[in-house]
Amino acid sequence: MRKKLLLCALLLSACISSNEQTFDGALQSYLTATAVQTSTPNVITILETPAPSSTPATYVIQSGDTISQLAEKFKISQDALRAANPDLNPNSMTIGETILIPDPSAALAAASTPTPVPAPVTQAVCHPSADSGLWCFALVQNNTADILENVSAQITLLDSSGASVASQLAFTPLDIIPANSSMPVYIFFPNTPTDVTPQVQIMTALQASAKSYLPAIINNSLAQIKSNGKTAQLSGQVYLPPEAQAATQTWVAAVAYDENGTVVGIRRWEGGGIQPGTSINFNFAVSSLGGDIEAVDFFVQSK
Repeated sequence: MRKKLLLCALLLSACISSNEQTFDGALQSYLTATAVQTSTPNVITILETPAPSSTPATYVIQSGDTISQLAEKFKISQDALRAANPDLNPNSMTIGETILIPDPSAALAAASTPTPVPAPVTQAVCHPSADSGLWCFALVQNNTADILENVSAQITLLDSSGASVASQLAFTPLDIIPANSSMPVYIFFPNTPTDVTPQVQIMTALQASAKSYLPAIINNSLAQIKSNGKTAQLSGQVYLPPEAQAATQTWVAAVAYDENGTVVGIRRWEGGGIQPGTSINFNFAVSSLGGDIEAVDFFVQSK
């Protein structure tokens, strides 16, 4: 059973494993309305980071995607995205449609300069959703004394014969992974069979300066787990020390684990600004796509 207490009062971030308590109220599910057990093997294949390539990548349109958001996500212009997909209607994109992303090396933090920092992947797992898709998580470990920034990984799903079923670029919920911490990258695959094996390929992991982020700290974090074990209501405060600059953006990420230490859910809360010497409250829920929630890790990022 995962019983740990992480308290990282770093210059940029804090992460805490909250104690579990039963919560009997009605809560809204996260990621899927029906949490189902996965039959996907927890087997991972980790590949070396490839050399930069100008070959176009593919991306599957998801709910809520827009041309402007995709252009920002992959660090390309909207005109370049439209030119690579002349049949794409920017005002009516079809969920599940596959499009081309030109020059993906630009989306991978300007190719291999600087060289990505080694970041071990300690687990990869996919959980089926109620709408016939798969949510896939790959837990990336930062073993360094510095923060890692812009971490991404290519997750490819392989069938029993080793053939690729689908592949997408996955990202962490925050821009950073704190020193000596682990955080998953994650991505949703629509209309995907469950009998697949995830293959993970770290694409970017860059050392960043602590000066780029504010020394926010999470205080009084609490995870109240519902009696069925599938949802946890999360609360706490983000505190900004008096010597810090004012924050205009504050994010809190929660990663849920089952009793085996497997990632079963993730959620990001987006808050507003914080003045030095003050705090902001957060309250949100995270739900499991797999087994019962046994522990929750908290991470904060403030700019």
